[in-house]
This record gives sequence, C-alpha cells and structure tokens, in this order.
Amino acid sequence: MNEHEMEPVKGLPETLPDGEELLWQGEPDWKHLAIRAFHIRKVAIYFLLLMTFVISTMVYQGSGILEAVIASSWQIALGVIAIGLLTLLAWLYSRTTVYSITNKRLVMRFGVAIPMIINVPWSKVQSAGIHRYKDNSGDIVLTTDPTAKISYWAIWPNARPWSWQRGEPMLRSVPDANRVGEILTEVLATENLIIASQIQQADLTMTEATRGAAGNGMTPTMA
Repeated sequence: MNEHEMEPVKGLPETLPDGEELLWQGEPDWKHLAIRAFHIRKVAIYFLLLMTFVISTMVYQGSGILEAVIASSWQIALGVIAIGLLTLLAWLYSRTTVYSITNKRLVMRFGVAIPMIINVPWSKVQSAGIHRYKDNSGDIVLTTDPTAKISYWAIWPNARPWSWQRGEPMLRSVPDANRVGEILTEVLATENLIIASQIQQADLTMTEATRGAAGNGMTPTMA
C-alpha cells in the first residue's frame, strides 16, 4: 500500500466538510506533460543537431559516414537516455498528481519522492487564464492574491513557467480544458458575488452604526 491509497478521498487529505462539494477532479496527461513541461522534443532536437554536426564535421575532414556514425554513437546513447529519463519523470509526475476543484478551493496533490498537497481558496484567486491546444487539452493558470505566498519551486511543474518570484498555480495538460475552464469561471463568479455581498453587508452595517452614533450625539470613529 502506498501513501495515496490511504487517502479518504482520492487526491484529498481528508473528507470534504459539510457544504463543500467536489466539482471536478483530474490529472495531467503524461504524454503532453513530457512534451510541454519536460520538453523532450527540444531535447531530442538538440541531440539530433549535435549528432549531425559531429558527423558532418568528421565527413568533411575525410572520415567515412559509417566511421562518423560510430564515433557519434555515444551522443545517440546519451540522447536516448536523457529522453527516456524525462519521459519516465513525466509519467511519474502525472501518476502522482491529482487536481481537485471544489466550490471552496483548488486542491493540488503532487510529488514523486515527497508527496505534497496545496490548498488554494477561491477567495485568494484574482483571475484565471487558459491556454488551449488542438487536442482539447490545455494549461490553466491561476493568478493569486499577493498575500498567498506560493513558492514556484515547491509546486513545480504545476506552476506557470518563469513565475519565479511568486509562484502561480497551473493545472498542466488537463484533458477537456474547455469544460474545466467553464467550471472555474462559474466558481470564481460565484465567489466574487459572495465577496461583493459580504462587502455590501459590511458597508450597510457600518452605515447603520454611523446613524446610530449620530442619533446618540456621538462622533463615529474608526478603530
């Protein structure tokens, strides 16, 4: 039994409390993760160009093609090993990552060697953006409030690329990204309405308190 099999609910550290509902749950596609996060295509192109350069240089200097290919075989082997390791990492990260969207928060469970769980309340999310791909998968980025201090390195590869100073959570290579985006749009819209309602209620309470103070001949002060 691994640590994930002990979870009361897949991808969650505990059973959801009353009033919280699981709206969507998914994980990144390992093939897309290998290409987009671990850049195996770029690595393959790099080794291909390197091998081509070495072979062409040796042929130009008078060596035979077969001799040049044999001489560059170590680069071919190194490239295969690198691509294989990156692909394995992508598969492991995909297998151990679960994104959960509830009506209260985003929960990200991830980690190969050290499992981690990050909770992002919707009240801390300022906006969400989506990058769609032709296969209907996509990357969804959440821009959080500056007070939500999230380390880029702690949540990688589930972080927006290059957001080193302030990590922005990113749901990578999720299938049916349009549907996930619609769910997020509805959740954030509801959360904004709740926040607006709370602010309005707070303003109303302050107004009533001010009227009461004026009626008693007192000058209202702010604490």
